[in-house]
Amino acid sequence: MREASKTNQFRPQDFADRYLQGRVLDIGAGGDKVCEWALDFDRAQGDANRIEDYFPPASFDTVHSSHCLEHMLDPVASLAAWWSLVKPGGYLILVVPDEQLYEQGMWPSFFNHDHKSSFRLDREPGLTPVSHDIGAMCRALPGAEIVSAAVQDRGYDRALLFPRGLRPRRIGQPWKLAWSILKRTTAPDSPKRRAFRGMLVARGYPIDQTREDVLAQIEVIVRKK
Repeated sequence: MREASKTNQFRPQDFADRYLQGRVLDIGAGGDKVCEWALDFDRAQGDANRIEDYFPPASFDTVHSSHCLEHMLDPVASLAAWWSLVKPGGYLILVVPDEQLYEQGMWPSFFNHDHKSSFRLDREPGLTPVSHDIGAMCRALPGAEIVSAAVQDRGYDRALLFPRGLRPRRIGQPWKLAWSILKRTTAPDSPKRRAFRGMLVARGYPIDQTREDVLAQIEVIVRKK
């Protein structure tokens, strides 16, 4: 999934002018950079768990990372290291899955087994054993000024959240085939599609809405004083 491109669709038109000027590092971009002039840093370039081994402190005007922090072994340590690369007056822009909308209370993550942490924004309690408050994490960074912090749920249907306490199941081929036919024969906002997905959730099949043009994430923008 091209997460940065998807998020960019919904960002203000002046986003790049405000936050992506100068030298930009995009951690975990995987070829889908937040802007064409950003430096792409992914597995081919090195280990984002040890970003300080690759760049000196205060090297970038902006450090951007979309859907990468949840894959880090120690997200608190990784965030601190990423922050160290930001110049004074520069920005750290983070996008992470919202645990309520993406994990939906299921752990290990039902939709991505490589997720090592989940994230919430200024909400207690956490919904997983490895939940982190990304707002609190960012406010704890030295010299941090929070520019904005928000849950982004554009297009998300909360009626399809998986019920707590229900045991999740993997969807079988007959249901996959039925869904494939529905997608080919109905409009994206069709009541038939919504009813079908609601039926799947009620039967114990969680829905990953982010496979379509839907956001289920938290974005935090931090300025270094």
